[in-house]
Amino acid sequence: MIDLGLTKIAVIGVVALVVIGPEKLPKVARMAGTLYGRAQRYLHDVKSEVSREMELEELKNLRKQAEEAASTFKDEMENSIGKDMAEVEAALRNEDPSAAPALDLYTPSPDDVARKARDFRRKRVVRSSAVPLWYKQQAGVRTHVISGAARMKRHRPGSRKNASFF
Repeated sequence: MIDLGLTKIAVIGVVALVVIGPEKLPKVARMAGTLYGRAQRYLHDVKSEVSREMELEELKNLRKQAEEAASTFKDEMENSIGKDMAEVEAALRNEDPSAAPALDLYTPSPDDVARKARDFRRKRVVRSSAVPLWYKQQAGVRTHVISGAARMKRHRPGSRKNASFF
């Protein structure tokens, strides 16, 4: 970097005052300041663009590595599943009952579905009524639905219930 001491700046100022003149010196100084600011902004933009390009290149490399890892994992899983499927098919082709257990698939009847739904509703009623009302009131659990307007009226500063607080 340029090493500018106090004496060098003073010499440059005196030469500029003599060459440019006292009337034009403020305009020239302003223009020099704006040009210096533009140069700094340009350098900052170039640096940020270079850093963005470097980050983009790093992200591309990372993406490439992730895709390679995913493809190797996919190949390994396909090979493993293929081997397992071959073993299952071989076991199913074998007629020996001890080698391959029979698959028993159960399909529920409509009566079973209706009975399970009825049991579920009964259990839900028991679950919701298992907590005593006094505990719900003490814990602050709502026992019935209140509309938004009623809730606002209930908690309005001018209402009777909250008049002691204000």
